[in-house]
Amino acid sequence: MREAFMSTTMPAGERIEVRNPRSGQVDYAFDAPGEAELAVKLGEMRSAQPRWCARLLEERVAILQRWREEWLARQSEITAALAHDTGRYLIAISEVAAVTGMIDRWCALAPTLAIEQEQRSASLPTISYRSQYVPYALVGVISPWNFPVALCFIDAIPALLAGAAVFVKPSEVTPRFVGPAMRSIAAVPELAEVFHIQPGGRATGEQLVAGVDAICFTGSVATGRLVAANAARNFIPAFLELGGNDPLIVTASADLELATDVTLRATCLATGQACQSLERIYVDRRIYAPFVAMLVAKASRVELNWPDIHQGTLGPFIFGRQADIVAGQLRDALAKGARVLCGGEIEDHGGKWLRPTVLVDVTQDMQVMTDETFGPVIPVMAFDTLDQAIDWANEGLYGLSAGVIAGTLEEAEAIGRRIDAGGISLNDGSLTAMCHEMEKNSFKLSGMGGSRMGAAGYTRFFRRKVLIRQHGRPATIQSIAESNLSKGTSA
Repeated sequence: MREAFMSTTMPAGERIEVRNPRSGQVDYAFDAPGEAELAVKLGEMRSAQPRWCARLLEERVAILQRWREEWLARQSEITAALAHDTGRYLIAISEVAAVTGMIDRWCALAPTLAIEQEQRSASLPTISYRSQYVPYALVGVISPWNFPVALCFIDAIPALLAGAAVFVKPSEVTPRFVGPAMRSIAAVPELAEVFHIQPGGRATGEQLVAGVDAICFTGSVATGRLVAANAARNFIPAFLELGGNDPLIVTASADLELATDVTLRATCLATGQACQSLERIYVDRRIYAPFVAMLVAKASRVELNWPDIHQGTLGPFIFGRQADIVAGQLRDALAKGARVLCGGEIEDHGGKWLRPTVLVDVTQDMQVMTDETFGPVIPVMAFDTLDQAIDWANEGLYGLSAGVIAGTLEEAEAIGRRIDAGGISLNDGSLTAMCHEMEKNSFKLSGMGGSRMGAAGYTRFFRRKVLIRQHGRPATIQSIAESNLSKGTSA
C-alpha cells in the first residue's frame, strides 16, 4: 500500500517501506517529502501563522473543538490504522481516545495561562511593565514509534493553542495512522493551514530542525544529541524527552501483592516499549525470595496477543530491530552470570514477541541494568541497606523517572526525595505516563528544555517580551556626568 500525504508535482524524497509488526512482512510504503517539497510546505505554514496567531485564543479553542469532532468521527478508522502500526489493539484505542482528552484539557487550561499583567518595579517607582507572550511562529515535532498517536499530539496541541504553526514528523516505522489523522485535520480548513503531519526519515527530520523556530523531540539519547546539536547550530530551542532506565525500590515493609502487581504492569505495559517503564528492580533482601517467587508466578501467566490481536496481553515489538537489541542485552546478562526464571526467548511469529522475562543474579554492570531495555525484561536485585539501593538507583546516565514501594507513603516519599529523577511514583509505578498535570524535568541524559507536563507544556511555546513603561520624566545625560560626584549627588 502507498499513501500520498501531500499533493504536489515536485519530486518526492526516498521511498520508505514499512514492516507489519505482527507478520514481519513489508505491507506499506510511502514517499518521504523531497527537500523542495518540504521547504514549500514549511514556507506555506510560516505564511499562514500570523493569521492563526492574530485570532483570539477563544477562536483557536473553538477551532480545535471542531477538530475534536472530526477526530471523533474518524476514531474507528484511526484506531484501525494505529493497531496496524503497533500490532496491539487496546492501547491503540486508548491512544486515539486520549487525543480528545488532550484537546479538552489544553482548551480549558490555556485561557488561564500566559496572561498579560501590569506590574510595578520595586526599585524604580516610576516604572511599570507588562509581559507580552509571543509564540514561536513555526514549531517542529519529531515523534517516536512506541506511542505514535499520543506522542504526535502531546506537544502539537498546546503549541497550536499558543498560536504557533506545527509540523509533525512521526516515525517512519509507524506511518499508517497519518492518513486518517490528516483527513480529520483537512476537514477544518483554518487548522489545516497551520497543522501538518508527514512521516519521513532522517533527512526529513534534519531539514525540519533547520526550518523551524523551536523543535520538540521524543526518542533516543543518541538521536536527541543530534537534534540538540542541529538546533544549537540553527540557534533555536530544543525540547527533548529522551530515554529512561527507571529504577524501582521495594522496601521490606511493602505489600508483596501490590509490589509484584505494580512491577509486572509497569515493566511490561506496551511490551516494555515505554520511556517510563520500570527497568531495574531493587528489593530488600529480607523479602527478596518471596517477591521473586510471586513475581515469576504472575509473569508466567501473561499471554502474548498472538495469533489473535484481541486476545492475550503483550503485543509484538513494534520495531523488529528492537527485539534484536533486547536479545543482545539478554545474552550479555547470561554471559555475566544472570539466570532467567521465566521468558527469555524472542519468539518469531513473523513479527517478534517476548514474554515477561524475570532475571535474577544480575549485577549493576550488565547491559539490562545500564542501558534502556525497551522490552518486557525484569531484572531483580537484592539490597542490604537502603543507602545501597539508593546509590544503585542513582547510578547511570538516565534520570527520567523512578518508583518506590513501601509500607507507607511517608516512607516511600522519604526515599523518593533522594532519587535523581524527574518523576517519582510512590506506591505505584510509571505514574508520569498517566498524570500530565504536574510539571517535571528530566534529569541527566533523559532530556532537556521546558517540561511538557503542567503549565510549562503550554508556556514553553512562548517567548516573553517585556514592555517597560516610564510614568515619570526620563533621566537626562546630566545624570551620568562625573561632576555629580563632586556635587555630592548620585547618578
